[in-house]
Amino acid sequence: MAKDVKKNNNLKNILKEAGAATVWDRYEAQLPQCGFGQLGLCCKNCNLGPCRIDPFGEGAQVGVCGADADTISARNFARHVAAGSACHSDHGREIAQTLLLVGEGKAPSYDIKSPEKLRMIAVEYGIDPNKDIKELAKLVATKMLEEFGKQKEKITFLKRAPKKQQEIWDKLKISPVGIDRPIVEVMSRTNVGVDNDYKNITLGAMKAALADGWGGSMIATEATDILFGSPKAIRAKVNLGVLKEDEVNIIIHGHVPLLSDVIVTAAQDDEMIKLAKEKGAKGITLSGVCCTANEILMRRGVQVAGNFLQQELAIATGAVEAMVVDLQCIMPGLTKVASCFHTKLISTHPKAKFPGMTHIEFIEEKAMEIAKGIVKTAVENYPNRDKSKVTIPKETMDLVAGFTPENIFYYLGGKFRATYRPLNDGIISGRLRGIAGIVGCDNPKLESGQAHVTMVKELLRNDVLVVQTGCAALACAQDGLLVPEAAEKYAGEGLREICNTVGIPPVLHLGSCVDNSRILIACSNIVKEGGLGNGIDEFPVAGAAIEWMSEKATAIGLYFIASGVPVVLGTPLPVTGAKKMTKFLTEEMESLCGGKWVFEPDPIKAAQFMIGHMDKKREALKLKPAMYKPRLVKV
Repeated sequence: MAKDVKKNNNLKNILKEAGAATVWDRYEAQLPQCGFGQLGLCCKNCNLGPCRIDPFGEGAQVGVCGADADTISARNFARHVAAGSACHSDHGREIAQTLLLVGEGKAPSYDIKSPEKLRMIAVEYGIDPNKDIKELAKLVATKMLEEFGKQKEKITFLKRAPKKQQEIWDKLKISPVGIDRPIVEVMSRTNVGVDNDYKNITLGAMKAALADGWGGSMIATEATDILFGSPKAIRAKVNLGVLKEDEVNIIIHGHVPLLSDVIVTAAQDDEMIKLAKEKGAKGITLSGVCCTANEILMRRGVQVAGNFLQQELAIATGAVEAMVVDLQCIMPGLTKVASCFHTKLISTHPKAKFPGMTHIEFIEEKAMEIAKGIVKTAVENYPNRDKSKVTIPKETMDLVAGFTPENIFYYLGGKFRATYRPLNDGIISGRLRGIAGIVGCDNPKLESGQAHVTMVKELLRNDVLVVQTGCAALACAQDGLLVPEAAEKYAGEGLREICNTVGIPPVLHLGSCVDNSRILIACSNIVKEGGLGNGIDEFPVAGAAIEWMSEKATAIGLYFIASGVPVVLGTPLPVTGAKKMTKFLTEEMESLCGGKWVFEPDPIKAAQFMIGHMDKKREALKLKPAMYKPRLVKV
């Protein structure tokens, strides 16, 4: 959990006194949670049921239709993956649609901030990169949107993967044709009376996940870079202490940066600042929660108020004039919390409405007009603040964010020798044991963010370079792990040498959850650089989403597994009541694609599994053992 929450429970107590429950209260009220659901042994896919399988073998062992535990759990899992893939891929579609509007001259609030990235993507799509920039934007956006509806051709960005991974996908018949089609196929095959082979169902889910990771999410990342600029390493602050007692506080929450980026500009407008001063405030402070926070952090340097579990606590400070949300990871419980304070909740997305919230629908063509209206609403709410209720924790922490597969070339190799070679050489020589991707949500079932911190510290002391996205990155940022100084405090000798030489943190922040696609690209670049095998499954890399919460996490985990990377979860997928299905996911899958699921709630043991996996891969590549012994630091 964030340091300010651990040290100061005032915000929770304020909410209880006000009669508003927090996510932790709602979790406790659900205990014990449905055991059948946790084991994946209930089915509601038709009106013959709902059916459930008795895990003790004393009751029903098949549903009314005859589906057994493995079929039911596979269907449930596949539907999780389909929903998660759809959510992130639809994010990509929206960004591509806005890019098209820019190319057509219909979205005056936006511009092409990274023409270099636009030209690079144009080449991948077979488009002449020397065309007029607006025309190029229109052509690239059109190609991106065509990816969603392809019926015969594989999605374009699959070509970025190592040839070995592409051959594995072709052999398993899971190379996605289009982005939408594999998701629809999952929903079709899991309808009653269609696919009943748990392995076949799971491979179908894997195809949908690949369509997300190498398709929809990757399009989201690339199109966002084109519109708002490719991130560069930037320093900022994180935690609820970024809120100001004497300023209008606006929090942006959600995932899609189309409105939030424009709100940043609107909040800096002289007219808005003048209005804020007229209302008695010294200015306007904008901060972010969740993945929208990551988006405006790494491109605009906007401070981060907190991660997923802190959204209610931010309102409990009594200092937030407006929380503006779009979609994904927004708790319906916010409305009850906000009713106890003066905070205005403003929803903006047509796919995400909440009873009790003011809805101001976002339209790209009128982005700045709408953004200024939202900022004005927040400013005019400032006089309604009850200063006696203001309780802002003091804790903040510095962080460095904004690393990408492109700019890491320059941090590693220098301006005139941009290359991954120093990273590969660091792994080959044993200075680095390997690379770990620690991603995903934070969850009250585990340690509310602290499991990420404990795991990362264990990896750092064993000379593992960590890359992060999403709320996992924010949890570790709050603990001081995303600054260069952290290498001196926590990293093993080899990792510390590299970080100090290059001037980077031992934990690299790569962006929002949708930007897990950057990790795929970086892994492919490492293979391309040479010396570490022919595929992602061959070099020492492992992933974890130890505090996973969302269906998106199942899709992310599965596309990494399909790409050859084992993924650790702190709580099991809802499949463990089905023995064959569980064995397929946690053992047999590795022989098919190189990756597998691992369920381990203890963050130290989870980290040790990842380290052991890296050592096995090093041995298989006949690399030298890790050069240094684990550093003796308190984790």
